[in-house]
Amino acid sequence: MRTTVGIIGAGPAGLLLARLLHNAGIDSVVLESRDRSYVEHRQRAGILEQGTVDVLRAAGAGERMDREGLRHDGIELRFAKQRHRVDFPGLTGGRSVMVYAQTEVCKDLIALQVKEGGPLLFEAEALEVEGAESGRPRVRFRHEGREDVLECEYVVGCDGFWGVARKAFPAGLSRVFERTYPYAWLGILADVAPSHDELVYARHDRGFALLSMRSPSVSRLYLQVPAGTDAEAWRDEEIWDELERRFETDDDWRLERGPITQKSVTPMRSYVHEPMRHGRLFLAGDAAHIVPPTGAKGLNLAVGDVVTLARALAHEKETGSPELLETYSTTCLRRIWQAERFSYDMTTLLHTGPEDTPFDARLQLARLGRIASSRAAETDLAEAYTGFPLDV
Repeated sequence: MRTTVGIIGAGPAGLLLARLLHNAGIDSVVLESRDRSYVEHRQRAGILEQGTVDVLRAAGAGERMDREGLRHDGIELRFAKQRHRVDFPGLTGGRSVMVYAQTEVCKDLIALQVKEGGPLLFEAEALEVEGAESGRPRVRFRHEGREDVLECEYVVGCDGFWGVARKAFPAGLSRVFERTYPYAWLGILADVAPSHDELVYARHDRGFALLSMRSPSVSRLYLQVPAGTDAEAWRDEEIWDELERRFETDDDWRLERGPITQKSVTPMRSYVHEPMRHGRLFLAGDAAHIVPPTGAKGLNLAVGDVVTLARALAHEKETGSPELLETYSTTCLRRIWQAERFSYDMTTLLHTGPEDTPFDARLQLARLGRIASSRAAETDLAEAYTGFPLDV
């Protein structure tokens, strides 16, 4: 089996890359170890930056997003029972974000790939990437009970943190930067209309809480919990009681409760692998970097990676110059480290660590007060939240 670009992983990064390459006239094959149903139903991110929204529209994958997604023009910060709204368009020259779940993005891109794109093989487990430094790298994979080989000009690992692509990097080349946090998020889906029309980020002495949503009738909420927490150890009423405490305000706002349909725990970590290129093998998305979810950056960083790579591959096709491919890692990492910085800042701004002192708590409140009282500080948050330019 042969193609120009072999893509490992059919998450949003791999699927969007295949779509961008198709639109540029570059053929590809996508290998995904899971079945289609799993890919279309795994719950992940739900906030799309302005740049991600623009890319999906330009790629022809924005019709349902524009019809069913929820445009948000701000977020609310809560601290010391106070409420402060951050107005995105007013601070960024018109930018906003879209609430549209990763599962829906994947459904849209899969439908386009099946209808118009190159081969998309589900339950095709990539086993190894070979010959990354050669002119014809190969991906060994298992599909329908037998092993096969995909011969490529380029291989892109969009196969997440546990995938095989990053393992093909020589140990002496790889540099890893990471931080593990002592807390996690207990997340729930609930069949109840959201209690606020925009996301609410709450800092409380008992820990962080986030009010989000998946639709006008489905709420997505999170509680900070100790790392290693078992989601099933929390009873439904305990979760609602704790959310109510952490979202408390001085006015008459109230949290609406409803049936909880799903519980899960998300660990918190920051991770970057440098470089993101080895020969003709490229990493994108979680294969190269992970951010804590506080900054809503994970999916959007993956989009930035594949937009940069698709441009570089199209440039090489049109001009014969590998210049943009050779600078892919450097270009992506500038944007990635800004997102890592913002995600870290948001995490440490809003979460209470097990070793925090009263001094740390006062600093958090001072930082939040600064955002609420300074247009410059508020603008910095709004610009980062709505997204760094994709060409940075």
